[in-house]
Amino acid sequence: MNKVDREGLAPLDLIDEIQGKLALDLTPVLWPIGQGVDFKGYIDLLEKRVVTPQGKTLAEFDAIDDLLEVESLVDDPVFMTALETLELARAMLPEFDLQIFHAGHMSPVLFGSALKGIGVAELLRTLGDWGPEPRPQPALPAPIAPDEKKVSGFVFKVQANMDANHRDRIAFVRLCSGTFTRGMRLKNVRSGKDMAVANPMFFFGNNRELAEEAVAGDIVGIPNHGTLSVGDTLTEGATINVTGIPNFAPEIIRRVRLIDAMKTKQMSKALSDLAEEGVTQVFRRMVGADWIVGVVGQLQLEVLASRVAKEYGVPITFEPMGFEVARWVESDEPDELKRFITAQKTNMAEDRNNAPVFLAQNAWWADRAKQDWPKIRFLTTKERH
Repeated sequence: MNKVDREGLAPLDLIDEIQGKLALDLTPVLWPIGQGVDFKGYIDLLEKRVVTPQGKTLAEFDAIDDLLEVESLVDDPVFMTALETLELARAMLPEFDLQIFHAGHMSPVLFGSALKGIGVAELLRTLGDWGPEPRPQPALPAPIAPDEKKVSGFVFKVQANMDANHRDRIAFVRLCSGTFTRGMRLKNVRSGKDMAVANPMFFFGNNRELAEEAVAGDIVGIPNHGTLSVGDTLTEGATINVTGIPNFAPEIIRRVRLIDAMKTKQMSKALSDLAEEGVTQVFRRMVGADWIVGVVGQLQLEVLASRVAKEYGVPITFEPMGFEVARWVESDEPDELKRFITAQKTNMAEDRNNAPVFLAQNAWWADRAKQDWPKIRFLTTKERH
């Protein structure tokens, strides 16, 4: 749970919301003492200590009740409130179970602040202690076993402008099998082209170093100039496609308004670059020249506008355009899909991969389209390849 140094929902309310929406059991590991202006640190249930925001240990304990004997803590009403809510959480939440965690039905909960480095070390510790070993990766035509000799991996993230001075672009690849070595040639299954990976890198925070060798489970960054996208599978020649990396239909749809009409080309590049990262989804209408962005939350729009202005020097704003729902459309009958697109031309757009997208005024109109066109599939997710 990030941003504990800001005001927000109470810890118990956050836990209740996550359990309700994700149907996921939670168990506390790092519990906040206050939040926002009242944030005074956290209780580390693994190391059994109370820590200040600066990382100083205030007290250690064998059992939580031991903290009631620490006068400096007991005299603080913020701490006592945190202790009471922690006890409630422990009473209503299950104990941590490694097997259930690995099965994806339980998650440890840590509160912290990425910006201020609060709880980051504990998060890494928890992942290191409890994270699973590399497992078979879902793929077509068959899953990839981590002990296979040949190298394979997939791009799960692209980050542009990590070094603003060099306009670099890094594709982050998770290795699924084999032993990768620097300079190895790998095939991008999507494009069918081979590429020599000359300068792979390991990242840790702002630090980076050349990756001379990497194995299944490792993550390497590959500098490139647009040749790699999220969902791409890299292999030593095998034609394999990793599955399970979807695009999600946006919940907020806005038209992009360019403040300086002379910067259309720069805006096009900025939106394309950031769409590759997954910061947003970009659509072009089939009728008209509007640029449309789709996001799952308001904060993404703010991030998008800020990055386009800062990294590309293009100020943009967003405005509503009468659409609330976006769905990818496909059909087993190409003629039927073509007929649907023709009939709905003013409501149609294409994503960055030229896949057709149906835009509806609201959920009712989307459901009505499903009823009127039973041979068309309206998708809320679309696999990336």
